[in-house]
Amino acid sequence: MPSTRAAQFRGFDRGAPRFFHELAVEMNRDWFAEHRAEYDALWLRPMEALLAQAVVGLKRCYRGVALGEPKIFRIHRDVRFSADKTPYKTHIAGIIPVTQGTKVTEGAAALYLHLGLDEYCGAGHYVFAGEQLARWRRLVAADKTGRDVVRLCSAARAAGMSLDAHEVLARAPRGVAADHPRLELLRHKGLVVGFPAIPRGLIHKPALVDWLVEHGRAAAPLVSWLARHI
Repeated sequence: MPSTRAAQFRGFDRGAPRFFHELAVEMNRDWFAEHRAEYDALWLRPMEALLAQAVVGLKRCYRGVALGEPKIFRIHRDVRFSADKTPYKTHIAGIIPVTQGTKVTEGAAALYLHLGLDEYCGAGHYVFAGEQLARWRRLVAADKTGRDVVRLCSAARAAGMSLDAHEVLARAPRGVAADHPRLELLRHKGLVVGFPAIPRGLIHKPALVDWLVEHGRAAAPLVSWLARHI
């Protein structure tokens, strides 16, 4: 009977980046169909193994907040509303979502990772939707909860992380004083912590899992706060 045990992440093949360089040049469906097996072997399967191991390590960092099953995004671009009609992304991306019971918390991630022609890894809420944004502003504006957020953000920065969002307003939101002590955070319409750049060559080694979990652990207090309050 075949084993159902998840494969161990052994690192992405050292020749794997060539796939995305070639895809960027070819960028057509016939070429991708011919090379789909390479994408699966070089990127998709290793990413599945990487996220499966990372979620085990990260679950220990999230007390009272559940993590969902990892998800890998499609390589096909959604071109319906884009002027850029190139059909494929030149990276692979995956997420470990934060859940509330059986429901995935909208926009929340204990880890977001994308690898390819460019790289990014981080955690948090990329976009606060609707009432989430209103709650965020109320909590940041209030003294007690606002100080809590500042403390958690400061700890993330001290760990070498950056703060970002899908959109950061250039000015104070309507109704917020321009001299508010937490104006920087009030201008955010989401909050993600970006991990430091992945060390050169680490994607080709099993130690990438430990590196991601280490930084995910540093981000966990802030992401947990967001999951509970936003």
